[in-house]
Order: sequence, then structure tokens, then C-alpha cells
Amino acid sequence: VFWYQQPPRNGLKLVVSCSTWRHNSYEDGYNEAKFEVSRERTDYTLMTIKNLTPKDEATYFCAASDH
Repeated sequence: VFWYQQPPRNGLKLVVSCSTWRHNSYEDGYNEAKFEVSRERTDYTLMTIKNLTPKDEATYFCAASDH
């Protein structure tokens, strides 16, 4: 599963990738303290953004693959 952030008038930025067989992998500038990802089941994931500020204004997307 991949989580992306798209700030206003900007392109997509990868925040974090996660899978059932390894730990979450955060891109530079992002971390678990701010963007917490939980994946309790293989068919469900949730990203929680903590301590929101105006800099967090964006559209967030997730993408998943079934292979």
C-alpha cells in the first residue's frame, strides 16, 4: 500500500509505503510521529495525520496492489 500527499497546485508526493511483510517505509521529510499508518488486516489500512497544521492541507490518496 502506498500513501500519497498532493498539496494544492502541486504534484503527488509519496509519504509512506507499507506491506504485510515489512515495516512501513517513510520518504524523506515524513515520519511515523506525524503520519501514523495502521494495517490491522490485509484488506484495510488507515493513515492518521497527527497535530495538523496549515502545512498539512492537501489531498491524500492511497494506492494498493493485489499481487
